[in-house]
This record gives sequence, C-alpha cells and structure tokens, in this order.
Amino acid sequence: PPAGLLQVVKQCVRVPVFVMIRPRGGDFLYSDREVEVMKADIRLAKLHGADGLVFGALTEDGRIDTELCTALLAVCRPLPVTFHRAFDMVHDPLVALETLISLGFERVLTSGCDSSALEGLSLIKRLAEQAKGRIVVMPGGGITERNLQRILEGSTASEFHCSARSARDSGMKFRNPNVAMGASFSAPEYSIKVADVAKVRTLNAIAKNIL
Repeated sequence: PPAGLLQVVKQCVRVPVFVMIRPRGGDFLYSDREVEVMKADIRLAKLHGADGLVFGALTEDGRIDTELCTALLAVCRPLPVTFHRAFDMVHDPLVALETLISLGFERVLTSGCDSSALEGLSLIKRLAEQAKGRIVVMPGGGITERNLQRILEGSTASEFHCSARSARDSGMKFRNPNVAMGASFSAPEYSIKVADVAKVRTLNAIAKNIL
C-alpha cells in the first residue's frame, strides 16, 4: 500500500497491520532496481507504523531466494515477517519450508501450491505437520464462509487468510460506456471491491467456534 493508506489505516484500527512489499504484479524474480524499491518500501512501512512485513522472492529455478530474503529480512528487523504466496510457485515446497524456517520467517501464506486452499488442503496439512510449530503455516486462497470450517479442521491451522470482499457499485451518476481504463471486457471504474464487514464477522465466528 502507499504510505498514505498505511497511515490512515493505523489511525483507524487497533489490530496489528502487516504490510505487503510487492513492487509489481507478475512473477517473484526481482531485478536490482526492484530490490531497491522493496527496501525503500520496507523502510517507509516501518516509519509509518507497520507491525510486520510480508514479502516473497524466488530464484529462476523456483527456489527461495535466500540471498535476497536475507537482505530484506535485515531491513525488516525487528518486525516479524511473513513469506507470501510466492511459496506456491516453488519447485519443492517441503524443502522451501525448511529454508524459510532457517531464514527466520515467522509465517508462510500458502494455498498448498494449488489453485485454492481447499484444493491444496492435503499439502497444507503436511506442511503444518512438518513445521511442528517452528513457523506458522497459514492457509489462504479462495477461503469463504462455505469452506472455512473444512479448511481449518483439515489443515489443523490456527490462522487463515482471506479477502472477504464484495463488489460495491460506484456512486458515479455520469458514466462513459465507451472507455474502460485498462480493462478489456469490463469497466471496473464503476464497481469497487471492498472488505465486507458481514463476511468478516461470519468468518470470525466460524473460526472462533473451531479454534
């Protein structure tokens, strides 16, 4: 997020706020300039009150980039750090998990190297068993009110990640139907994705009933 968003969020909430460091979309193989941006973003996030950081970086052969991660972790100190779903693109997740533990990551976010946490459930459970409390294995990816119970029970996870979003129609009265800002098939300017309070409360209630 931009520094302004982080500042405002920190003023509005009391829960810990972890900031994702991601200079662009696409893969997780970063150039030297992109690494400079990531380090600068980490410093800004810390300056504006981040409680933790989230990032991921891979080598071209699908392994954890230990050299880059070590450098970024040094900039993050003393804040806790989560390795995000770049983990789902690794060549060998069981080896990658041990690498993250040795590097000092507190948590790893994963869909079990599949298209959703539900489909990757068996691997998530295997990772949690391998971790033995040395790192938090957090399922994420396609988690909803309909499948959360199954995922938590099937993975033995104590934390989970989801967007809990819904679409809200834009308040714009005038709309130009001939222009889509970068969208080929739709006009997202007139639909806004927002965190859905009702979904968050429902998910929390389900989790509290299980954990």
